[in-house]
Amino acid sequence: MTLPDTSPLDSAKFVSLTTFRRNGTPVATALGSVQHDSGWACTTGADSGKVKRLRHTSRIEVAPCDGRGTIKDDAPRFRGTGRIITDPSELDTVRSAYNRKYRLPALALRAWRKVTNLFGSTAAQGAIAWSVDEQI
Repeated sequence: MTLPDTSPLDSAKFVSLTTFRRNGTPVATALGSVQHDSGWACTTGADSGKVKRLRHTSRIEVAPCDGRGTIKDDAPRFRGTGRIITDPSELDTVRSAYNRKYRLPALALRAWRKVTNLFGSTAAQGAIAWSVDEQI
């Protein structure tokens, strides 16, 4: 099987990652991603909806988008497999790559977390990774 040309995902500033609820309903989320291993990854809250949905099905769809999640009509869409990153060293690798690619937003997010931690919020951080199998 020939893998699809994923260069649009490699060069995209944002991607729309679609995960699926138990009943099959798709839920799309615009996010920043980084190349990781033989696919891509993003940081997220350890208890986020994306993580919860990936716990019961690894099925994902992904496409390049703008910061609001709008996918152009002619943008390529891909189907693949997602997984939750649980290894602390792998999580650090993804976090470091994200901080390099998205310097200012990552800095703002770290500052926001420090402020919210002052008020008792201690949300655990996590990451998810995905690879694509086919273009749809």
